[in-house]
This record gives sequence, C-alpha cells and structure tokens, in this order.
Amino acid sequence: MTPLEAHSLHRFYRRGGTEIPALLDVSLTCRAGEMVAVTGPSGSGKSTLLSLLAGLDDPDGGSVRVAGELLSHRTPAAAARLRARHIGVLTQNSSLFAHLSVRENVRFAAALSRAGGPSPDDLLDALGLRDVRRATPRTLSGGETARAGLAVALAGAPTVLLADEPTAEVSTDEERSILDLLGEWRPPTGATVVVTHSAAVAEHADRVLHLVDGRIA
Repeated sequence: MTPLEAHSLHRFYRRGGTEIPALLDVSLTCRAGEMVAVTGPSGSGKSTLLSLLAGLDDPDGGSVRVAGELLSHRTPAAAARLRARHIGVLTQNSSLFAHLSVRENVRFAAALSRAGGPSPDDLLDALGLRDVRRATPRTLSGGETARAGLAVALAGAPTVLLADEPTAEVSTDEERSILDLLGEWRPPTGATVVVTHSAAVAEHADRVLHLVDGRIA
C-alpha cells in the first residue's frame, strides 16, 4: 500500500477577474516510512500543497489518495472522516484548543481517530511533556507548544503526518530535539511531509521537494 499519492495537482485562486495559479501539475508519491521536506520561497505553493494533502482544500485538477483511498473531491464530511482515520496535522501556530489542558487535547485527538496508538500519557512522557500535561496552551513555551502539537498530531497513530513549519518558533537546540522526535515517532509504514524554510529540517528528510511559482523545480 502506498501511504500518500498526489497526482497532477492544480489549484487556482481568483482575485476579481484574474485567475492566479497556486499549484501547477504537482505530483508526489511517498514510500512507506519516507519523510519528504517541501521547501521554496514564500508564495511558492507550499501551504497550498499541504492543505490539499490534508483534504482541507480541494484541487481544481488532479487527485490525492491516502492509504489507497481517494481523499480529494469528496464531501467535507467524508473527507473529515478519512482525515481523522489516517492523517495527523501539525501546524505552525498549533492546533491546540486553548480551554483544554495538554493532556485533554491529546485525548480528544485520539478519540477522534479511533485508530489506537500509544496512550496519551505514554505519548506525553515520550515527548518530554510530563510536567506540563495539566497546563493550558497559553502557559507553554515555544518548544513545549511545538511538542504538544506533535503529540496531538500523533495521537491517533496516523498513516500520514503533515507538518507546516514545525520548528519555526523554537530555538536551535529545541529544533534539534523536535527533529529527533520526528525521526523517532514518524509513521514507520506511513509517510511524513514537512513544509519548511529550515535547512536543518530539509537535511533531516529522506527527500526534498522544492517548489517555485507553484511548480516542482
């Protein structure tokens, strides 16, 4: 089974009467266990690609398949169910609910997935978050927020892990720690795709996809 396939993705945005291309004929196939870094200047289409791979947006052309199932061009409810079963998303600004503790955020994500995986407490211990498990997101440091977001993304043992600038708001030492955790906890038979401006993150990946003006360079 191929964990993640994107075929000939096109995405356009409209501004007034002008059609602006965001992605043009982008294809990506991830092998089992592979980590792919997506790099490129601002406005090159990196975040658009990640949204399509997560099923948060639909391509104007092409398709995305996760674990052999079609993700694109489905109803929002069907896409959400498939995303909950197979995809973990780590965003730059954190996907943590502000009114929940770190542990409650992880438990909620695990309940949505229903796919098994490590217990929330085991996951928090492994990611160095034992001491802040009862804390709310606003009290966390940048590194703790990044690791808590990673715990939420991993809570349902996803087939595909998608990360958008996971080390953008952390120190160099914390970046190395998060990269080590990504290497250890990324889906062993699935796929990991990381959008990044960091050379260290790109060097950590098995393969680098470079986007320029919505195309693979």
